[in-house]
Amino acid sequence: MVERHSHIVIGAGAIGSAAAYWLTERGVKDVLVLEQFDLVNTLNSSGDHSRIIRRVYHSADYTRLTDAMFESWKQVEEHSCLPVYLRTGGLDLTDPAVTPGAGFGTYKQALDEAGVEYSELTASEVRDAYPQWQVSDSTVGLWQRDGGIIDIRRSVSAHTSLAMACGVHFRPRTKVGKIQLHDDHVTVETSTGVFEAEKLMVATGSWLQEHMHDLGLSYELTLSQEQVSYFSSPHLPDFAPERHPIWIYHGQDVYYGFPVYGEAATKIARDMRGHFIASEDRKFDGDDTEGSLLQGFLSEHLPRAAGPALLHKTCVYDMPKDRNFVLDTLPEHPHVAIFNGAGHAGKFASLVGQILSDLLTAGETPHPIEPFSLTRPAITDPGFPSSFRIRAEESGT
Repeated sequence: MVERHSHIVIGAGAIGSAAAYWLTERGVKDVLVLEQFDLVNTLNSSGDHSRIIRRVYHSADYTRLTDAMFESWKQVEEHSCLPVYLRTGGLDLTDPAVTPGAGFGTYKQALDEAGVEYSELTASEVRDAYPQWQVSDSTVGLWQRDGGIIDIRRSVSAHTSLAMACGVHFRPRTKVGKIQLHDDHVTVETSTGVFEAEKLMVATGSWLQEHMHDLGLSYELTLSQEQVSYFSSPHLPDFAPERHPIWIYHGQDVYYGFPVYGEAATKIARDMRGHFIASEDRKFDGDDTEGSLLQGFLSEHLPRAAGPALLHKTCVYDMPKDRNFVLDTLPEHPHVAIFNGAGHAGKFASLVGQILSDLLTAGETPHPIEPFSLTRPAITDPGFPSSFRIRAEESGT
């Protein structure tokens, strides 16, 4: 027997749960969310405590969305009574003497276009403001006050709870198999039954590969298993959120980290370490090899945080060739919406859910999402060159 709903959302992580909530805000009364694991689980990219939220981006395509991003989180906090965003300020650092061409030209250009205030710092000013850092005299910094932490697990809890309270049906432990697209509806076959709906939203992150054929998608989606590590230290008070910001260090590799939050430890990772995998090869436990490399960075630049490893965790980046979002409806099936986060969607999760709900209820959104369309060259051109690393550059060219 086929069960029918007006809207189906596949995936109940940060994006899917947000979409379910925002659909109810748009007046949709009959939403079903299908999730292969338990609700608010720790097995997807939304399972850890913290994600960086920032306005500082390499492209104005993202920076111009940040006003709406912060507004969406504000509404979720007000409605759920659950704090999700913690402002710590954000510090970007680079050493042009070590990494030729490095600088913040692209970042400043994007911030200037969006009218966002920021401060440029010399190495001396970095040390004065944050003596935890050990940096060379040629290091330069960029500080922006709104940077901070999004508690990604709390965000899933908030969106899920709010959606449930408005009547959304969640079906956990339900693995999606075949998806059939029709002119005016979809059919979704799962491990627990067959469902039909007028509209479909697919927010499965790195599991999208399993459904691309059914959805008529043929673009190259590369998966990289990434790792974050938490390090204990006898000097944790130096890294309290009120004393130390979220940070990104732009060198040959890009490292990023957090003050003490969620664990009695500081958190650090490399962005895009490039451990490429197939979906079925993912692992949920990190390793000491990557942990040692991260500990080495701390020993050099944040020595008072360089204690023993408390734990390692993993997540998977799901990246088109240009490592930008895919946020669109299918060109031949506008009643089906798709999202890929490319490894940097956590901060935008609530806004993305809002945009996806706009696309499926109004057929359009007021937010500028053209750069993330399914018709851009990185998606449609098989010869488009892959570029997965996001680097700070001195010029905007």
